[in-house]
Amino acid sequence: MSAAFDSLLREVQAVHEAHPDTRAFCDFPTDLTPQSMEPIHRPCADFMAGEGEMEAGAYATLRDAILAASPDALWRETYAGTDIGTEFMDRFGCYCIIGPGGAWTSAQMSAFIVYMPRDFWYPWHHHPAEEMYMVVAGEGEFLRHGEPTKSLASGGTAFHASSQPHAMQTRDHPVLAYVIWRNHFGIKPVLTPPEMLSLS
Repeated sequence: MSAAFDSLLREVQAVHEAHPDTRAFCDFPTDLTPQSMEPIHRPCADFMAGEGEMEAGAYATLRDAILAASPDALWRETYAGTDIGTEFMDRFGCYCIIGPGGAWTSAQMSAFIVYMPRDFWYPWHHHPAEEMYMVVAGEGEFLRHGEPTKSLASGGTAFHASSQPHAMQTRDHPVLAYVIWRNHFGIKPVLTPPEMLSLS
């Protein structure tokens, strides 16, 4: 376990327990178990490292802990094997803190870091897990099927119900987010087919 991941866990727990939305979504886990994790570098990590200052307001300490832990992270390829394209795979960043591929496991919650550069479209996707995004730094537009788009900056949250299609768009700023799941941990996201979006 790297010292950077230990520091990240402390910062994540402090923010999770202080933010009313994440605290209401689920308790921070009490059953954390360390697990072996081999770092895997992806091009997205270089994009994130080259962003410079990402505006984080009250969450600057968490932003810095996320950046410090990124060289020790197992960067995921969530959509490997799909037709999403090389550009998306190189630019979209995600690493796990708690859960598969993370530094800890828990039966109560999974936690991830998600990074998207500016002018980036994360297509419609869904998963059985109920999910909450909390923006740590930057700004993005959060789309949920059947609901108005929300523009969120540091401290803003978006909830995604089970199997609810959702998507994200960045424009002039990148976005860095803390993402939590509270159930269905073992089922990965899938891209939402157009016919599912056409259903009212």
